[in-house]
Amino acid sequence: MDEIGLLRIDHVGIAVADLDEAIDFYERTFGMRCVHRETNDEQQVREAMLAVGPEGGVVQLLAPTGPGSAIAKFLDRSGPGVQQVAYTVRDVTAAAAALRERGLRLLYDEPRRGTGGSLINFVHPKDAGGVLIELVQPAGA
Repeated sequence: MDEIGLLRIDHVGIAVADLDEAIDFYERTFGMRCVHRETNDEQQVREAMLAVGPEGGVVQLLAPTGPGSAIAKFLDRSGPGVQQVAYTVRDVTAAAAALRERGLRLLYDEPRRGTGGSLINFVHPKDAGGVLIELVQPAGA
């Protein structure tokens, strides 16, 4: 069986209705720093990465840009909260192939663009104990 190539926890994704309000809350309440913001039109989200302390942990805040986005549907179904756990992998295509060999479903046939030009794919939550798992291959990796 092929190795998945997990390297570390990349981030925890939190669905929010209002990105600016959520950034303010996390900065003011927990002292996190917003280190990256972008709009991903393909995923229909506005997102922000917030640094957690000096060790480099990251929380990703995700707000929908339209009613058809996965985040809008998540908010409608579950309300705001943890939406995903993401892991950094060496090679997202190889990781997805190895997981498919193990009988797991991936949401995309081919990786898509994620935050900061990364490549991403997701393990279906029904195959991962109810948790949406994101695989992240950083840009340039």
